[in-house]
Amino acid sequence: MRISTLLHTTGAIVTFVGLFMVFPLVWALVYREGDALPLLWSLLITTGSGALAWRLTPRPSEITVRESFAVVTFGWLGAALFGALPFVLSGSIPSFTDAFFETMSGFTTTGASILTDIESLPHGVLFWRSLTHWLGGMGIIVLSLAILPVLGIGGMQLYKAEIPGPVAEKLAPRIGQTAKILWTVYALISAVETAALMLAGMNLFDALCHTFGTMATGGFSTRNASIAHYGGLVQWIIIVFMLVAGANFSLHYYALRGRFRNYWRSEEFRFYLLIILFGTLVLAADNLATIHPNLLVGVRASIFQAVSITTTTGFVTADYEKWSASAQFILLMFMFIGGCAGSTGGSVKVLRVMVLFKQGLAELKKLLHPRAVVPVRVDGHVVSPELALNILGFTFLYLFLFSLASIVMALLGMDLVSAIASVAATLGNVGPGLGSVGPTDNYAHVVPVGKWLLSLLMLLGRLEIYTVLVLFSRDFWRK
Repeated sequence: MRISTLLHTTGAIVTFVGLFMVFPLVWALVYREGDALPLLWSLLITTGSGALAWRLTPRPSEITVRESFAVVTFGWLGAALFGALPFVLSGSIPSFTDAFFETMSGFTTTGASILTDIESLPHGVLFWRSLTHWLGGMGIIVLSLAILPVLGIGGMQLYKAEIPGPVAEKLAPRIGQTAKILWTVYALISAVETAALMLAGMNLFDALCHTFGTMATGGFSTRNASIAHYGGLVQWIIIVFMLVAGANFSLHYYALRGRFRNYWRSEEFRFYLLIILFGTLVLAADNLATIHPNLLVGVRASIFQAVSITTTTGFVTADYEKWSASAQFILLMFMFIGGCAGSTGGSVKVLRVMVLFKQGLAELKKLLHPRAVVPVRVDGHVVSPELALNILGFTFLYLFLFSLASIVMALLGMDLVSAIASVAATLGNVGPGLGSVGPTDNYAHVVPVGKWLLSLLMLLGRLEIYTVLVLFSRDFWRK
């Protein structure tokens, strides 16, 4: 692997991330809360460092598959490292460990936070915190591919290494065009949600920040109480757009071109809606019997948390730790499902869960009919043995990492429930968990070593495990 290629492309990505600090700088100048100068310094340091690495190294003629994994991983690490500067330099989060955790949580759209008083932060820093969600939601590399010609070389390898889901779908012949299409759809739906939230009573700042958190399925809010701070209309709007963000964005692209039937033709989308409907009904029945005598409030709280956790958004409108043990178990189970492939949601993904479910049914049929050929189909197409093995291997690695990290977090002093929930919530890019990291708590109390481990899990979850783990292989570094 050529180090010059890694420095050149990573430098371009870091420069690109730094330029986006202009937007929070504008808000800092508007509100004049003392964070303008720290944001300006952050912008200059980030763009300057990235530009040096970018311009002082030769442009590669190609990017190999092996190099693409390193570029994507180090590109995201670079974004998180430099993205932490506004928090540190402004004094909002003095500890670099905490600042890195918060930034990695933002870019990976996890939404896990160490902040105990969010509303005390200056507006510029708060905007940057939410903007990291939006940039990471559709993908930093995908956005770079759409705008920076330098990354067009080897673009398909970079795209496959970052895009969430077992299948990286191309919507146009050139990968740069596909990246532009995805980001255009993403930006267009974001604009619609921002307008809807403003009509519901939010100001422009809060509407943008909550749109970033919704469309990226991230969960950072500008309020200590999250979405519970707002009324029913805002909550319903966010429910709708969380559902949209958790679906495959290629379906939204086809819908914008008039092909609305593609939604219902997609088995994954139907399965996705079925999961959420099941969760909502069970949670609503449980809540109405134990907590919410008001039918509308109970149903809204149930559907909100079912959608929020399944899509890995992590917004909250209720303290679900006060719900029954069965309700909490369902939410924990949903943390392992996630959104659809090609969405901004994290975790295992609906498509993988559906294929595993169908594979299990096929194995049952083979027990009764040993000589029968029982293919697994999705949308009428047979799932190839290679893809089935990929899904099986990914799921095994996911559960293995979850188990191993849970043991480590318990050894670091967390109780069993909190250890399991913290790992499930960060590896699945969900955010809030259970126990001491529940919806009304945060991750501030986690020891520094635990924060670095959870930060790594966020990156592993966002980049679908293989992209990062392959860098630890001895074969990867052999010539």
